[in-house]
Amino acid sequence: MGDSAVELPRFEPGSVWLAGAGPGDPGLLTILALHSLRHADAIVYDALVSTDILNLAASGTLLEFAGKRGGKPSAKQPDISRRLIQLAREGRRVLRLKGGDPFIFGRGGEEALALVAAGIPFRLVPGVSAGIGGLAYAGIPITHRDISSAVTFVTGHDATGLVPDSVDWEALARGAPVIVVYMALKHIATIAARLIAAGRSPDEPVAVVSRATTPQQRVLETTLAGAAADVAANGIEPPAVVAIGQVVRLRAGLDWLGALSGRALDPDPLGRQRVSEAG
Repeated sequence: MGDSAVELPRFEPGSVWLAGAGPGDPGLLTILALHSLRHADAIVYDALVSTDILNLAASGTLLEFAGKRGGKPSAKQPDISRRLIQLAREGRRVLRLKGGDPFIFGRGGEEALALVAAGIPFRLVPGVSAGIGGLAYAGIPITHRDISSAVTFVTGHDATGLVPDSVDWEALARGAPVIVVYMALKHIATIAARLIAAGRSPDEPVAVVSRATTPQQRVLETTLAGAAADVAANGIEPPAVVAIGQVVRLRAGLDWLGALSGRALDPDPLGRQRVSEAG
């Protein structure tokens, strides 16, 4: 589909677009994100943005890596914000490209506020978050009217790198039938222990989806009590998103990627016989 098929905003020189590249599969880019890739003069991108996506940029575009990986040397957030401002003041069309969605644990709010303080015009281009798109690729619907009418997104670590004390884990355990945890692997034992101590069942289903929506996607199905040991035993690596809740059981019937490779689907993953309604 060419840009002429829909009317899209002009990417003005001297502005910054904060765009989400989705969880990995280039097919999950929005039309507006693809438009920004094709028209940017400079792209400042994160570690989760694949080469396949960067290859969609126009020839000659300045590409600058500004990724953050846990435990490894990473760009400092103030330096990234300053670089965006500098590039915009040079008259460039600056694309800040992030994995997932910029405003869901992507520090997009921090960068947008820095742009506002510097007087730099910006646009937000939402993306498909791993907590939605990544779990969908694993065959896990985060809501289901018979199981879950609420879902909570939470980060596995705060700015200090530790499990966030600002989260009321007891209230979370009581009130959220489905919990989706980003950046959880390093502290998964602590997170599981806090939820169990707050009343969640040790046997509650858990899915850990690593490298979601990419050809390297791996899905580990486990329990809250066994999650930490199973992650270690199976060599599950970040980036990963963790789903906690009964909806994980639906994967037995909805693992459409597995079905494409020959895995049989369970038409009744909840163990109930349901009478279909005739049209």
